[in-house]
Amino acid sequence: MVNLFFYPTSIGKIGIAENGDSITNLIFQGEPLPHDAIILETEILKEASRQLQSYMAGILKDFSLPLAPQGTEFMRRVWESLSTIPYGETRSYQEIARSIGNEKACRAVGMANNRNPIPIIIPCHRVIGANGKLVGYGAGLEIKAKLLELEKTYGNF
Repeated sequence: MVNLFFYPTSIGKIGIAENGDSITNLIFQGEPLPHDAIILETEILKEASRQLQSYMAGILKDFSLPLAPQGTEFMRRVWESLSTIPYGETRSYQEIARSIGNEKACRAVGMANNRNPIPIIIPCHRVIGANGKLVGYGAGLEIKAKLLELEKTYGNF
């Protein structure tokens, strides 16, 4: 069972879910909900929302929340690698594949990226095509572009 609550953001309503200890999902409007979700706002969800709002305002660069994404060992390695991409920077699928020690796994990295259950907080939006183009994002390329533009604007580099 997970607790889930929805919050308004500058990119639309976002649902955040937790299992009692850690954040398990971030859900964009229109995406399917976890099958065992109960609509209940908890303290950890309030904190996650506070951090998400600070991120959207360009104040917060790094989230500090307990996370529990569910996936295979390979997926978790990819998501850990995504979490090391600095705010305002991007990496290609090939660079992520190299970072996990499997240079030829670009497609598999793309699939793991696509199945990231906690987007934004685990920053899969920072992964782009080798040619520098925006490719694939569960919430749509428009949202991906907005997140990257937000980080470019507030990056202070």
